[in-house]
Amino acid sequence: MHPAPSVILFSTLSGLGFGLLAFLGFGMPSATGFVSFVFFTIAYLLAVGGLIASTFHLGHPERALKAFKQWRSSWLSREGICAVAALLVMGIYAIGAIFMGQIWTPIGIIGAILSIGTVFTTSMIYTQIKTVPRWHNVTTPIMFLTICIAGGALLSGEVAIAIPLLAIAGIAQIAHWVLGDKALKNSGTTLATATGLGARGDVRAFEPPHTGTNYLLKEFVHVIGRKHAAKLRILAIVLMVGLPLVLLMMSHSHVLAAFAVLSHLIGVFAARWLFFAEAEHVVGLYYGKR
Repeated sequence: MHPAPSVILFSTLSGLGFGLLAFLGFGMPSATGFVSFVFFTIAYLLAVGGLIASTFHLGHPERALKAFKQWRSSWLSREGICAVAALLVMGIYAIGAIFMGQIWTPIGIIGAILSIGTVFTTSMIYTQIKTVPRWHNVTTPIMFLTICIAGGALLSGEVAIAIPLLAIAGIAQIAHWVLGDKALKNSGTTLATATGLGARGDVRAFEPPHTGTNYLLKEFVHVIGRKHAAKLRILAIVLMVGLPLVLLMMSHSHVLAAFAVLSHLIGVFAARWLFFAEAEHVVGLYYGKR
């Protein structure tokens, strides 16, 4: 798949933002006043900034509100509804914490659940796509959720919780890569199954169906070299998990914690770029790209 920058920014920033909102909703940290204001500002900038970035991938951003209408069948609609609900509920919770010095636990818990639910619905947008076998498995929502929760723990300053959660997120990311590498082959989808001519013998294309590029090739077929992908995977896992773990275990310094957050953010961005770039849409078989 074509790794669109807007979607990468959206899934990276909003995941971290809603992860932080979830921890704030669960009372971690249990802050009020100005400290609470700082945490909520960071969370909303990330979450809302990511949502705004996602609109740049739409053909007609002015029609974005129509995405809310198909909630019965569309994970995209469910994502939008969950996101708005989470932001509104956590906004009420934030008012109590910032201006009244009160922690409204029931509202916070509801907001936290909605925040995690938003990331889950985002992951299901990709998981449901059968034509991209790398995404169509249980590791996709697990990977999205573990990275979201680990990032939330890191941003909220819950170091004791962040360390094991980062390790779990790293394992989930690696599992997604390992299973994803075999997904297209294990799906059994080939040019023979696509044409229904497999019973007649080996099926192959004599010539490319087009002499030039087209929309499908631009959006659904993105070929990345194995060596290049392997290097990016190592870089992503080191920055997303390895370096933050080392920095957190070295000291409880705010400076080191800030570098850990920055490293994690860059690592997640790299991993999310790979998430799209390595996704093999079955249409690539028709063009001889798989």
